[in-house]
Amino acid sequence: MLRLPQPLRDLALLARFDRPVGWQLLFWPCVWGVWLTGSGWQLGLLAWLLVGSIAMRGAGCVYNDIVDAPLDAQVARTASRPVAAGRVSRKTAWVWLVALSLIGFLVLLQLRWQAQAVALASLLLVAAYPFMKRITWWPQLWLGLVFGWGLLVGWMQLRLDNWDALAAVWLGTIAWIVGYDTIYALQDREDDALVGVRSSALRLGERARSGIALFYLLAIGLWGAGFWLYREDLLALLALLPAAVHLGWQVATLEVCDASSALDRFRANRWTGALMAAACFVVGNA
Repeated sequence: MLRLPQPLRDLALLARFDRPVGWQLLFWPCVWGVWLTGSGWQLGLLAWLLVGSIAMRGAGCVYNDIVDAPLDAQVARTASRPVAAGRVSRKTAWVWLVALSLIGFLVLLQLRWQAQAVALASLLLVAAYPFMKRITWWPQLWLGLVFGWGLLVGWMQLRLDNWDALAAVWLGTIAWIVGYDTIYALQDREDDALVGVRSSALRLGERARSGIALFYLLAIGLWGAGFWLYREDLLALLALLPAAVHLGWQVATLEVCDASSALDRFRANRWTGALMAAACFVVGNA
């Protein structure tokens, strides 16, 4: 990205192409949904979902920056974002948003109509997300709905049954996302309080670590319930053990008042996603 001319570099920064953890966290639930169906590797489908995750995560970031530009300009960590800093006009940002969305539309065309309908429904959640931090202390819960949606898309592309198992795994995914995004929000507590932005990290206050631990425990419990509903086998529960240990390590080593520690533990969730993907493959295909 550093070799790109400034205008292109700003567009790449606007879509957060320099921060791959975002699309990774969006992509992993898609993998879970596909592999848990027991349909094998499905590498072609996963390749399309990967493209869609990168494009739509980028589009979501562009939209968020357009809406949040006045707030971003007041926060030290976000003041240099292209729209907030004035390097990219709102008009250009909207054109870039449409271009990224067209890539997402191309991916949508590869899915059957049931999965298409589910994927399109997520647009309402995405459109509302930037405003949640203004009206609720729990915008992380809304993000959980958005970033966990790929699980439903992946499943619906291949299966239209076992709704109880799917619901439990999906709810667990939302709890996991609330946990890791609360960790992310720890970085901005002081700035958010100054500009009037709400977050679960601010709401939990000194109980942030215990709150994160509770959401992670809820995630493991719901994932385990979903696996058991799908397949009553001890192996299904043992498959979750690596992901559970990893989440426990995050909570145990998190330094709540250290922004670098919070960012590092947040990024570590890409590995949680991989461990959970392995568990889903074992449960679905072993």
